[in-house]
Amino acid sequence: MFRLQGGRVLAVDMTGDAVRAKNGSMVAYDGQMAFKKLSGGGEGIRGMVTRRITGEQMTVMEVKGHGTCWFADRASEISLVTLQGDKLFVESSNLLATDGGLRTGTGFTGLRGASQGNGLFTTTVEGHGQAAITSDGPAVVLRVSPQYPLSVDPGAYVAHQGNLRQSFQSGVTFRTFLGEGGGEAFQIRFEGDGLVYVQPSERNTIAGDV
Repeated sequence: MFRLQGGRVLAVDMTGDAVRAKNGSMVAYDGQMAFKKLSGGGEGIRGMVTRRITGEQMTVMEVKGHGTCWFADRASEISLVTLQGDKLFVESSNLLATDGGLRTGTGFTGLRGASQGNGLFTTTVEGHGQAAITSDGPAVVLRVSPQYPLSVDPGAYVAHQGNLRQSFQSGVTFRTFLGEGGGEAFQIRFEGDGLVYVQPSERNTIAGDV
């Protein structure tokens, strides 16, 4: 159902089923399609549309019909994630589209969300199907195992899945080691067994030079 064209465009082939996508991300479609704007409530959508700190609203649309839709978001790179009953945690700004059958909700992220200024919550996607996530540059998928925990700069974090535990270290950042850090900073440490998606570019933060 989901396929990539050139790495920065998502094509979704539909035969009467539905897909949910970031509002305004559709660039073209053919066939017969019906569109519905979703804005809070209903199957956990509220968790992915509201940023608790900034108050910024991000609306989601549902597309249903027969044909093909093409989606893109500011020429960002797109990665496909296949879920088989497991759960994906993803920054709401990095979630482009999901199968209509996948469930979305909210996960509490604590200090990490506060350090980035994009809310205390992150979006969860679970069930069986595909999700499309975006990144600033090609996403890198890093494996975490019990023998090899992983520390991530919060500005580069995009998503994670698997049986992972998160912890947060304050006052420490990768730039701190080079004497270039300033203000309050954080690292995210992942332990367990799973995958972490990072981007080769840091988003802006409000909690120092993370």
